Amino acid sequence: MDVMPLLLLVAGSAAIAAVARRTPVPAPLLLVAVGLAVSSVPGVPDYTLDPHVVLPLLLPPLLHTAATDSSYLDLRAQLRPVALLSVGYVLFATFVVGWALYLLVPDLPLTAALVFGAVVAPPDAVAATAVARRVGLPSRITTILQGESLLNDATAITAYRVALAAAVGEGATWAGGIGEFLLAAVGGVVAGLVLMAPIHWLRTHVKEALFQNTLSLLTPFVAYAVAEQVHASGVLAVVVVALYLGHRAWEVDFATRLQEEAVWKMVAFVLESAVFALIGLQLPVVLRGLGEYEGALAAWYAVAVFLVVVAARFVWVYPATFLPRLLSARIREREANPTWRGPFVIAWAGMRGVVSLAIAFSIPLTLHDGEEPFPHRNLILFLTFTTVIGTLVVQGLTLPPLIRLLKFPGRDAQAETLAEANAQAQASRAAERRLDELLTDERNALPAPLADRLRIVLERRRNAVWERLGQANPVTGESVDDTYRRLSREMISAEREVFVKLRDARYIDDEMLRTLLRRLDLEEAAAFRETA
Repeated sequence: MDVMPLLLLVAGSAAIAAVARRTPVPAPLLLVAVGLAVSSVPGVPDYTLDPHVVLPLLLPPLLHTAATDSSYLDLRAQLRPVALLSVGYVLFATFVVGWALYLLVPDLPLTAALVFGAVVAPPDAVAATAVARRVGLPSRITTILQGESLLNDATAITAYRVALAAAVGEGATWAGGIGEFLLAAVGGVVAGLVLMAPIHWLRTHVKEALFQNTLSLLTPFVAYAVAEQVHASGVLAVVVVALYLGHRAWEVDFATRLQEEAVWKMVAFVLESAVFALIGLQLPVVLRGLGEYEGALAAWYAVAVFLVVVAARFVWVYPATFLPRLLSARIREREANPTWRGPFVIAWAGMRGVVSLAIAFSIPLTLHDGEEPFPHRNLILFLTFTTVIGTLVVQGLTLPPLIRLLKFPGRDAQAETLAEANAQAQASRAAERRLDELLTDERNALPAPLADRLRIVLERRRNAVWERLGQANPVTGESVDDTYRRLSREMISAEREVFVKLRDARYIDDEMLRTLLRRLDLEEAAAFRETA
């Protein structure tokens, strides 16, 4: 097995993603663009997107990362719009886009057209939230987009399986399709509910951080595999488990949380970068299989499908936003009246991604009899590719300026800092009371300087947030908080240099140096986190 193409893919995509962070272009778009350009260079190997790799090996960790970073409470508060998008919209888009393609392409069976509709129905889990975080959307819209992207893949994959069974002639019925959908949805949730408590119990009772992080890396794959084994939705199982673990992460020891955060950030960065680069690199594979559909005809189909995909989302989002308010007095009393701007951004943020391509490549070459080819499979692959690229480029590039044009109110940094300071003050008072209780016990006796040091650390933690609300230094422009952090780092850096010189002089060995440096690293991390 030649591993060089894989190494080049990972290294190249990571480098491009790192460069993108220094440019105004979102990383997903730059990765796709570079992938497209590289795919046309002679000698570049083909990177075939294997659905048997993408769905079980790439999708679970990406979903796990997104779900653990999401808020269970916020998602629960936005359950209605999330459900309407992740289930209702995906099914609506499957039928609308499929029917449009059926009318557009001569001799295309409706069942095959519905297969395509299910393929391009789900917006991408990574692209939309990456752009949303970068442009600073209001938290409610970001939560809705995150929730939709976490759950819509399950709906789309199930709809695809039902449509595919009908297309290949396996005798699928509407009743059977609905039953399969319910089995996948309910089974996926149940699988997640069954797995989440034992996994969390292991995380809280096993104290070795390395083992806990190994368990963390295995968790999304185990949840996905267990659910798929019983023909349930692996996507939903992963999301349910990850939401629970993220909600209860405070119960895990600090060493695990520190390692886990670093590990999953690295995993998500590498996978997201490689996934979007793969989208661009698929161009030669797709074009070679296009066959009879070339030139103006293929371009016309691609533009028409893109327009239908974009329009269908607007047709669904606005009624789904305003009709529930018209029909329910309770909703009108409980929720603020939405403007047209929020639904417009949600509708425009429907970018497609790697899941659509992976599903499309899983379409079989032949029908159930094994002899007759799957109708228009190459055209479906081509239109999937152009729809993914079109939504990423057109919507992805225009979404940030659109949000700035619509002038959404930004986050109130002062109010957030004030809430943080009040929360820290309450926690500090509780810690002081606990410290006083402990020091009255003879078993906890400490010399006065050490007891005072505990109180000073607590006071510093409490005051750090309030200082962010204070005035800046008239000379440097820094807040008191920033100055404290900078001076702390300078002191730690001076200590670090001395330790290295002592190691070089053979006064201490490398093992002792690593111990001392780790202690400084933790102090520097603590100083940063107190003010970050």
